[in-house]
Amino acid sequence: MWGDILYGLLAIVLGVAISYGLYWLLSKLVSLLPAKTQDKVRHWGFLLPAATLVLVILMYPLVQTIILSFFNASGKRFIGFDNYKELFTSADFLGILLNNFLWVAIVPFFTVAIGLVFASLTNRVGPSREKIFKSLIFMPMSISFISAATIWGLIYEYVPPGRPEIGIMNALVTASGNTPQPWLLIDDFRFNSFLLMIIVIWLQAGFSMVLLSSAIKAVPEETIEAAKIDGATSGQVFFRIILPQIKGTIMSVFVTVLILVMKIFDVVLAMTRGKYNTSVLAMEFYSRFFVDNDSGAASAVVTILLVLIAPLMWLQIRTVKQQETLR
Repeated sequence: MWGDILYGLLAIVLGVAISYGLYWLLSKLVSLLPAKTQDKVRHWGFLLPAATLVLVILMYPLVQTIILSFFNASGKRFIGFDNYKELFTSADFLGILLNNFLWVAIVPFFTVAIGLVFASLTNRVGPSREKIFKSLIFMPMSISFISAATIWGLIYEYVPPGRPEIGIMNALVTASGNTPQPWLLIDDFRFNSFLLMIIVIWLQAGFSMVLLSSAIKAVPEETIEAAKIDGATSGQVFFRIILPQIKGTIMSVFVTVLILVMKIFDVVLAMTRGKYNTSVLAMEFYSRFFVDNDSGAASAVVTILLVLIAPLMWLQIRTVKQQETLR
């Protein structure tokens, strides 16, 4: 054991010594160059390690995944677009795309809307109460997705007839004289998927509230006072004065939640494992790769997800740049 520790310490010391030696040598070599060239070389010297890490850790797996999507399950035989044909001609996969569309259409909108309501209301109370209310609303953000799914699993829990109900929803249903329901098994109109969406909205509403609350507080007070002097009501002040000025923050929060929702996986895995028409793209990748051992189809699913997320990432970067320009 002590020998391993000693070898480890020696490796650390040698690594530091070699790194310092290379730094000293390169510094001496750069100092021999003209002054203008030195600045450019130093800039590239700082960028090169980060760029190398990006290429090795991000770009290489990305390209490898795209290439694998054109191979068979074992990844040894090239089959062209067969994986994509199989996916887009499968009714189950089209249902998965529909689920992802519903998540994208519903969760970001309600997350931003609820966050905006909470931000407006909490900004109107006293400072001490504001901290308490915001802390309570933001608290779910400290919970992992799996933990949140476990908590909400107790709310949606269904117990067969003859045993006492332990789920909160079914306890309320039973108390009102109705029959308890297996909520997560009800796939009519994707009802169970909507129940899963509520969990993510509950988790992300605090994040939305904090950012939007800061944006509302940053709105110049002069514009609000001028609107009130002109006879504007509270609703008109909010929708015509405040809302246009925080549009950039709203867009930023919306796109951030949108990207998160496109990759949603944990909640679906913990609650239903993708059964009963609740599967999404990330869950389909998990099933194809780890359950079916089909690396080709799994890579195709990831590639499709990448194609769908890439424009959103571009939109997020564009929104951030616009906000920086306005500042």
